[in-house]
Amino acid sequence: MSDSKPLPTFAPQPPERVFAFIHSIFARGKETYLRDLIAHDDGHFRALFDPAYFILGEEQSAPTKSQWNTLKKKLKHHEPRIFIFKEHGETRCGEQVCCYLDFGYFAE
Repeated sequence: MSDSKPLPTFAPQPPERVFAFIHSIFARGKETYLRDLIAHDDGHFRALFDPAYFILGEEQSAPTKSQWNTLKKKLKHHEPRIFIFKEHGETRCGEQVCCYLDFGYFAE
């Protein structure tokens, strides 16, 4: 990771505003796939969501790179000032497995 760029500075955001935004991204009708939103001290957030958000084919055990990229494009479309971390994937959340995506808002 020595050749990676440093992370940008993140603008502080009210957690309730960020929750409303990310909740809308993971909602389908009255159902939401968002499980939790974690705020970090540096101003970035981690969204934990149900893997069922991704519609997987019969032979598919995990979301494709294309599905992750589509999610990231959706976030950027709805909030152009957002920075999305390259790393994403699965993690434990309680007794379940959740997908995660980290993001922050560019400081202006």
